[in-house]
Amino acid sequence: MGSGTNIGRVRGLGSAQEGAHHWIVQRVTAVSNLLLVLWLVFSLLRLPNYEYELMIEWLSSPLVAVPMILMLVSIFWHLRLGLQVLIEDYIPDHGAKFGLIILLNFFAIGGAALGIFSVAKIAFTGVAA
Repeated sequence: MGSGTNIGRVRGLGSAQEGAHHWIVQRVTAVSNLLLVLWLVFSLLRLPNYEYELMIEWLSSPLVAVPMILMLVSIFWHLRLGLQVLIEDYIPDHGAKFGLIILLNFFAIGGAALGIFSVAKIAFTGVAA
């Protein structure tokens, strides 16, 4: 199979079939982040002022709350994908790599859940605190 060199030992084994999916999902989340953040900016610019009561009323609308939740999911998913690649590429120790990816997953899921809960609470009750 090979001459005993590193390349000779892996020649013919094929790829792990994981990279393309990760790359595509990261690009899709990047585009959705761009579109949703542009929606947020233009939506906020259309408001007459940014007083607390108006912002609560604005976020209580389903046409605002749903894209806001989608934006939170997309941003935290994109963050997780990008930082996972960074950890996998630059942390040589497998134990530390495993621990950091676990912490990253907890942070990404926790951050998205907190944001979704906050938006849902405002949307369903009309109260932020």
